[in-house]
Amino acid sequence: MPELQNAREFIDSYNKIDAQLRELYGFKPSQPFTDVVRRCAERNAVVRRYESDLADYARLRNAIVHQSTDGRIIAVPCDDVVSRIQLIEKLLCSPPEIGTLPEKKIVSIEAQISLRQAVLLVSRTGHSNLPVYRGKRMVGILNNRRIVRALGAAMAEGMDADAFLSRTPVEEILEEADLTVYYKYLSRHDSLIDVLTAFENNKKLIAVAVSENGRIGERICNLITEADLMRISRAVEDYE
Repeated sequence: MPELQNAREFIDSYNKIDAQLRELYGFKPSQPFTDVVRRCAERNAVVRRYESDLADYARLRNAIVHQSTDGRIIAVPCDDVVSRIQLIEKLLCSPPEIGTLPEKKIVSIEAQISLRQAVLLVSRTGHSNLPVYRGKRMVGILNNRRIVRALGAAMAEGMDADAFLSRTPVEEILEEADLTVYYKYLSRHDSLIDVLTAFENNKKLIAVAVSENGRIGERICNLITEADLMRISRAVEDYE
């Protein structure tokens, strides 16, 4: 019967979502599903987006599982509900990877070049986040904010702006804290959901820096900024 098939598919997706959230965030088996959802919504963009639906599905699940005395299922999910919970399951259990995005052209610079050269490069290319390398190791990301802050501080001390830019190597103004405050490192195999979650959880985030394994120091293969979020949201919504 179609009703029984819908009920089975709904329960299957529900159980997979429940197991995935508990595994991801370490919740105990005894913890109620609604409590798991509420707490996961603080950390996961998909759960946050579908929090209300998941709370409703918990009640529907109880109505399906807790059968009447004659063994009949007392609630049957409609096709739309089954499709929606299956989408949530897929987004949580096998989400689209960052590597599915087209990679941007990354403009990088050597740590020893002058700030003047870097500013000219920013002006010429329009790129405002430049990975900085010392040899093969990425040692920081130069951005407009860091340049303006360093230049402003130098001018406040009475230094000539052009002289400061010409004599100061890029690596001298890099701040190690910037790498964790303003950037998030993810791998090509992390999910697009991780990107959305990163921006939602850190309002100071400038970009997600993508490398092969998501480790600081690796060569950056893609930079995802706030301007990319609408496209990523559409990719998530269209995910099948």
